[in-house]
Amino acid sequence: MKLDPVTLATPFFILAIVLEIVLARLGRARAAYEPRDTAASLLMGLGSTAAGLVTGGLAAAAALYAYQHRLFDIPMTAVWAWVAIFLLEDLTYYWFHRLSHERRFWWAAHVNHHSSQHYNLSTALRQTWTGGVAGTWALWLPLAFLGFPPAMIAIQKGISLVYQFWIHTEAIGKTPRWFEAVFNTPSHHRVHHARNPRYLDRNYAGILIVWDKLFGTFQPELDEEPCRYGIVKNLGDFNLLRVAFHEWAGMARDVAAHPRHALGYIFGRPGWSHDGSRETSRSLRADWAARAVSAEESPPPQPAPFR
Repeated sequence: MKLDPVTLATPFFILAIVLEIVLARLGRARAAYEPRDTAASLLMGLGSTAAGLVTGGLAAAAALYAYQHRLFDIPMTAVWAWVAIFLLEDLTYYWFHRLSHERRFWWAAHVNHHSSQHYNLSTALRQTWTGGVAGTWALWLPLAFLGFPPAMIAIQKGISLVYQFWIHTEAIGKTPRWFEAVFNTPSHHRVHHARNPRYLDRNYAGILIVWDKLFGTFQPELDEEPCRYGIVKNLGDFNLLRVAFHEWAGMARDVAAHPRHALGYIFGRPGWSHDGSRETSRSLRADWAARAVSAEESPPPQPAPFR
């Protein structure tokens, strides 16, 4: 029987959500819950599990095929192999996560995770129904081709997902400085879920925040700028089908309306348009940075002369 860290941790997920709700009601923890939003997150999680059963076989078959043509034999019993898979899987997750924000096709599968305007432990369970169809599982195939057994890769992916559950909370502030320097934390991940222009498309880390620092996508959470959660244009309702498929539907409408620019509307940055009439995360950040520079350069207002 294959060890599945996510399945083993599911009872803990539910208990932790209940505990966070109780502590928030008692005024002992910072956590905002809205019943319809929480229900949407939980149902998205159930739907994601069901969708995974449908598409998981293809991903598993592809991993086994890659492993049959592996370059090396890497033993699951070696400590160094687990250290290596930890680092390589976490690096793979960083690039998967970054791709899922920077290209619309994969953003369409990932956006539902960001669609809640609340940030609590239930948000961690608001997962994709279409990730398997989008094929992002293919990014992990090189690990099997190198020689890591597919079961080993799956276990490490599960460990990463379990780790990422606890960082979806406002109840925990900043952790010790050494921990914040190396690991992904609630503070770092709050930035990732924020829609403030300063915070857009930052902190893609799974477990190690060092990847963001290495590749220039790190942004610390600032006390002077609280996080505002959700997506740039929030949905405004809790319809599950809209949560799961709204970006796919928008993409299809754009392609139908502008077939000559289909590739741009499918694989361009989210918000890309052929005439530049829409805003992307990059343009929103640039506008924010320009305003910040302008505000710094403008002299403070002078008091009116006394008469």
